[in-house]
Amino acid sequence: MEPAARRSGGVWEGLYRVIMRRTPIYVTFVVVGAFLGERAVDRGIRSLWEHNNVGKRYEDIPVLGQRQSEE
Repeated sequence: MEPAARRSGGVWEGLYRVIMRRTPIYVTFVVVGAFLGERAVDRGIRSLWEHNNVGKRYEDIPVLGQRQSEE
């Protein structure tokens, strides 16, 4: 039976073999990861902003931008 350190090294070696050994695959992995990470952060920050500013946003004020009718 192999020690735990040896088995965890196998995971890193497998990751290296699959993703990092070839430059085009590694670059694609980094670019896609950056894009998905940016989207996740943007979605999280936007939902936090909307949650903290309910009722204060332009869209939430019903009379804003409406003119009184002149009769």
